[in-house]
Amino acid sequence: MKTSDSKITRLYHQEDIQQILQIAISCQAHEGEFTREQLLEIASELEITPECLQAAEKEWLLQQADVQKRQAFDMHRRRNLQKSFGNYAIVNSFFLMLNFISAGELSWSLYIALFWGLGLGLSAWNTFQTKGEEYENAYRRWYRKRQLKQSVNSLVDRCLKAWQT
Repeated sequence: MKTSDSKITRLYHQEDIQQILQIAISCQAHEGEFTREQLLEIASELEITPECLQAAEKEWLLQQADVQKRQAFDMHRRRNLQKSFGNYAIVNSFFLMLNFISAGELSWSLYIALFWGLGLGLSAWNTFQTKGEEYENAYRRWYRKRQLKQSVNSLVDRCLKAWQT
């Protein structure tokens, strides 16, 4: 006896439903942006309560803020790495020229370039590692330092405004 697909009830896990709906929404011929009203309409059709949608939207906004902070941290690390590469190139060029001019060959300056280059290579490796405990610790240190700077700047601004009045 043959059973047709229409008579079989399929069951999906929540993660599967999320993935299917995400694919369906991305494939839909839409301008790429939805209004808040459309979001509310979609949620009501899926029987999602407005409170649950509001909580999910707040969580999404927090996640987006965290993504932006991490992107700023990654850019900070890359700028520091570029600065280190520039310092390496300038200083080691000077040492190589000094060594070549004074001795007629490259000897001691190669050791400086080699060991400094090793440290720079490790620094580059760490800069592009964006997962793991070491990355998270570095991010937290950077974020605390950034918050402290903002707090101090805010306090100084308030003191200056109070001083001027």
